[in-house]
Amino acid sequence: MTIQGASPDLYNEDLAPAKVRNWGPFSIFNVWTSDVHSLWGYYLAASLFLFCGGFVNFIIAIGIGSLIIYVLMNMVGYAGVKTGVPYPVLARASFGIWGANIPALVRAVVACFWYGAQTAAASGAIVALLIRSQWFADFNANTHFLGHSGLEVICFVVIWALQLLIIQKGMETVRRFQDWAGPAVWVMMLILAVYLCVKSGSFAFTSDIPMDVLLEKTKDAGVPGTPGSWTALFAVAAIWVTYFSALYLNFCDFARYAPDNAALRKGNIWGLPVNLILFSLVAGVTTIAAYDVYHEVLLHPDQISAKFDSWFLAALAALTFAVATLGINVVANFVSPAFDFSNVFPRQIDFKKGGYIAAVIALLLYPFAPWEGGAAHFVNIIGATMGPIFGVMMVDYYLIRKGEVDVEALYREEGEFRFQGGWHVNAFIAAGIGAIFSSILPNFTNWLPAWWGVYGWFFGVAIAGAIYYVLRTMALGAGAKTAKA
Repeated sequence: MTIQGASPDLYNEDLAPAKVRNWGPFSIFNVWTSDVHSLWGYYLAASLFLFCGGFVNFIIAIGIGSLIIYVLMNMVGYAGVKTGVPYPVLARASFGIWGANIPALVRAVVACFWYGAQTAAASGAIVALLIRSQWFADFNANTHFLGHSGLEVICFVVIWALQLLIIQKGMETVRRFQDWAGPAVWVMMLILAVYLCVKSGSFAFTSDIPMDVLLEKTKDAGVPGTPGSWTALFAVAAIWVTYFSALYLNFCDFARYAPDNAALRKGNIWGLPVNLILFSLVAGVTTIAAYDVYHEVLLHPDQISAKFDSWFLAALAALTFAVATLGINVVANFVSPAFDFSNVFPRQIDFKKGGYIAAVIALLLYPFAPWEGGAAHFVNIIGATMGPIFGVMMVDYYLIRKGEVDVEALYREEGEFRFQGGWHVNAFIAAGIGAIFSSILPNFTNWLPAWWGVYGWFFGVAIAGAIYYVLRTMALGAGAKTAKA
């Protein structure tokens, strides 16, 4: 689509509506294999398994969460297919042509945190492999700087640099990489599970991890209830949904390359509920088998592969998981900030420059490692910041605009989306109040119940969405009365 009268401060080729739409169901499916099949995805799934107290409970909780994820991704995906625009441009419809820079930057900053977390996880897998050698083990133990061992720093920087090579040729390279990386991890996950089951002498869907071990491993995670209780299962489903909170915002970055909604749905049904449940099943089986073999709870795949007797299998596992983690970083944490930073300064920053900025920020965060700690807690804190934005955007698109957006007006300084000088005050009021209840109060005060933070993303979506609907409806009603007068 050629945009007539587009402002140079709102438009460049990367932000323009998608012209080539060749992401079929397989490519959409592999967005999810790349996004889920990572060290962090496995770590979270294995951690959530402990809260369920048993395998059946785990599959039920993950299954419910996965169906919710499927519905939400289709909602934002349909908007991407219909408009062809990336997330920061779509946000202009609800936040204003200039106001959209704020939700874009929020998503970009969150991506930088995840970029660092995933890179650290990938480099950790390589470290676990290298320290099987005595020389590397000694170097790792005796050399430290930036708050990490020298070996950890070197591996982090190498993995960080390799990711930059993938995006040199833009989104088509991303598609080709993910089409290869996603399936490769499935193969390695199955090898890991089969190896441990053979070593343990059994294939178990029932957990014999003692309750006292489960309680010890989950005591500081902030999840209410004892493992296996209904409160714990609801929390597991909520955390699983929240894990994808960043991609609810920017899934249209990928969906806009799909030819139609049918291709999107087909890719999503296989990539989300089917793939997520099977992935979680393998993670659960592996966690049980690892406990039977090593008599300890191992939540990180690199911890498991480090114990392999076979150096070849250990190397294969480490390299495969590292590649998979590069895949999720490119898909979830490079593409989004690349578009987001480009949206703020479209004259100066294109897709590649935006991605480089995100990578540099992630590198600067490494000495502080804010992602270290419990997986569930980190997911909840990060995810809750984006719930209010999602609530405002979806209410605006589906309830206020009924799925109809003037795409060309999204790129013009004067017009429907200028609102108050380019900022939509009602959207910021709604998102701000939602953020108070989703992020600020549960994380920085003790005014709310301890369990509130687990559901912070949901509260943010509901509160911000409801307030926005009321304010927007009132504003439209007032405008209609003024026009009649």
